[in-house]
Amino acid sequence: MTTDRTAQFRALHESGTFVMPNPWDVGSARILISLGFPALATTSSGHAATFGRLDQHVSRDELLAHAEAVAAAVPVPLNVDAEGCFADDPGGVPRTVELIGQTGAAGCSLEDYDPAAQAILPIDVATERVVSAVAAARASGLVLTARAENHLYGHPDLDDTIARLKAYAAAGADVVYAPGLARREDIARVVAEVDRPVNVLALPRGPSVPELASVGVRRISTGGLLARAAYGALVTAATELRDAGTSTYSARAMSSADVAAAFGS
Repeated sequence: MTTDRTAQFRALHESGTFVMPNPWDVGSARILISLGFPALATTSSGHAATFGRLDQHVSRDELLAHAEAVAAAVPVPLNVDAEGCFADDPGGVPRTVELIGQTGAAGCSLEDYDPAAQAILPIDVATERVVSAVAAARASGLVLTARAENHLYGHPDLDDTIARLKAYAAAGADVVYAPGLARREDIARVVAEVDRPVNVLALPRGPSVPELASVGVRRISTGGLLARAAYGALVTAATELRDAGTSTYSARAMSSADVAAAFGS
């Protein structure tokens, strides 16, 4: 079933380049929307941090409640970071995708990393999971992103990453994503060799948004970086308060008017 938001999300992937930042709660989502971004995505690490937990320590029910709350709070498409779709076998993946389709989200992603084994899944197993996710995503109209996690977990083998992304694209994934790529030439190769829109994680050591657009990247996200930046600002402000007893950090705070505009007063 295609909704207005899923249709809008698919249209964003047809041409050009768009930035899809990752809020970690409803408030940060509303602020990002006030800045004019055309789509948002949840972040598993940022969401886990709101509970005081590390990444990959949120339950499926908690993820679904989070996705539903954020989707209801913003007027733009929302992509859900679903980690490994909370299933130990390919047959369990479709149920998570089906449930995400009921939250009001426009898309979701599936990773090929197994946190229990602390290992990248074999390519045949990972591809089978993508196949099962694709069937469920098409039933609900969700845009499915398939992720190759090599470069986040100490396996910087670009040939293997591209082979995985090609397999996931052939299995029906709508978008491919290899978080952790930082060299412009590597990203350009992925775009050239994989016949799907490519998502890239914006990194401080990586290319800028204009540079990514110049090599044909379709979508750019931020992962947990915005959440960590916000927590970093909190630490800096609280450290000043504790050690100097001053509050000059308030000069960098959002104004009351901007907060009111973002939250609808």
